[in-house]
Parts: sequence; structure tokens; C-alpha cells
Amino acid sequence: MTTYNWDLIERLLHEVQNSAGHSFAPRAYAEDHAAEKASAGEPIDNLDHLKTLACDYEKLLLERGFIEPRPDHEGSTGNNFILTPRGSSLLSLIDSSIPGNDHPRQVLDEQEDALNEVTFDEVASKAQIA
Repeated sequence: MTTYNWDLIERLLHEVQNSAGHSFAPRAYAEDHAAEKASAGEPIDNLDHLKTLACDYEKLLLERGFIEPRPDHEGSTGNNFILTPRGSSLLSLIDSSIPGNDHPRQVLDEQEDALNEVTFDEVASKAQIA
């Protein structure tokens, strides 16, 4: 069973939303994410591991259709992205600013691989997940 760091993925998806005009930098976002967790008194993973994980997630999100290259007319730098409908759906499920995000994360964690395209689309289509 594949497990994911939903907080880090949420951070990356929010950064994708805000990446118009500048390059996507997953390692820097992982560092910022770790610093925010540490300042809130939360334990953090090994920083180098977190940075590597962020890069792996960037690749996975792109390959599995959660993000795609940002078009020129939307502020492309050649190295930034936009959310696809699947990526928007994922963000809406795991967004910590939305009350009740724990249940969707739990449902996703129960899947063999929650970010497998077929699995995710099936799970996300179920009204009871939210």
C-alpha cells in the first residue's frame, strides 16, 4: 500500500495554483513546509528526504494528470504548472483549510494507491468521501 504525505502534496498543489510567472520549486516549497511545521511545534521529517519527496511528488502529479504545464498565456516560465480538473479535485479533498478534510484523507489512505488515476477518479466521484 502506498502512503502519501498529504500535507506536502497540499502545499505543492497550492504552489501550483500560485506559480504564474515564476518557476515551480518543489525543494524550496518542502523547505518552507518543514519550517512552518517546526515553528508550529510539529515534528518534521528529515529535510533532505522531504525535498526529495517533493520532487518525486512533482513528477508523480505531472505523470498522473493532476498538474500540467502552464500555457504561455497564463504566465508560463517553461517550468511551472496549472492544476488539471483531477488536481483541483484532489486539492479540494485534502485542503486543510476546509473543515472535515480528515475523512477524505483517511479514505484515500485506505486505497492501494490513492493517486493511481483510475483509483483516484473512482474514489473522488463518490459523494460520501467529502
